[in-house]
Amino acid sequence: MPALLIVALIGFVAGVLSGLFGIGGGVVIVPALILLAGFGVTKAAGTSLAALLLPVGALGAWQYWQAGLIDVAFLGGAQIDRFGNLNTTVIGPYDTPKVRLPGSGGACEIAIHARHILVIMRQAKRSFVDRLDFRTSPGHSGDPAHDAARGWHGTGPTSVVTDLGIYGFDGATGEMTLVTLHRGMTLDDVRANMGWDPKVSPDLGETPEPTPLELGLIREELDPTGAYTR
Repeated sequence: MPALLIVALIGFVAGVLSGLFGIGGGVVIVPALILLAGFGVTKAAGTSLAALLLPVGALGAWQYWQAGLIDVAFLGGAQIDRFGNLNTTVIGPYDTPKVRLPGSGGACEIAIHARHILVIMRQAKRSFVDRLDFRTSPGHSGDPAHDAARGWHGTGPTSVVTDLGIYGFDGATGEMTLVTLHRGMTLDDVRANMGWDPKVSPDLGETPEPTPLELGLIREELDPTGAYTR
């Protein structure tokens, strides 16, 4: 499933040399010259996508991202706010939570050090909140000058992809900004499923349809039995 989500994001980032995502309890580093997210690179004919994945241990993954070697990372969470801060720790007060979640698990370090962060979440009022119950992974602060002075390899979330649309982040304010709506979705749908009035791009458009290459990768190589897509 993580691979399917990544393929769905083809075209977001150009010139990627390395990416990172988790599969179950493991971590996969995707080095240069591997087509996993359609970043302008092709794999050798006849080579399976799975065979090109390079599994590494947790220590190896930490060394990659703390050195600033991860170009793209994918995160999610139980809650996100308008600046892309993420909560994967608790719902409710920390000392007496309604739900205690898994915690960071390395997501905080990924959020700090990966150069491009793409967040993938289903959109709902309970997850797109005006105020987090706990900040596990930092996003933007609302003060770009402060963010630039933090000294991190990363620059905060780049995009948020939901089942309703796609968001970027305003360069002047760091605020999440709706840039495209998926076909059939409306601004009313978006507003009904988040805890604040969203900032909307003046050039709001429709999310492009998947290309034949993207559909082929999903249907023929990643999910030929339709376990996730039917």
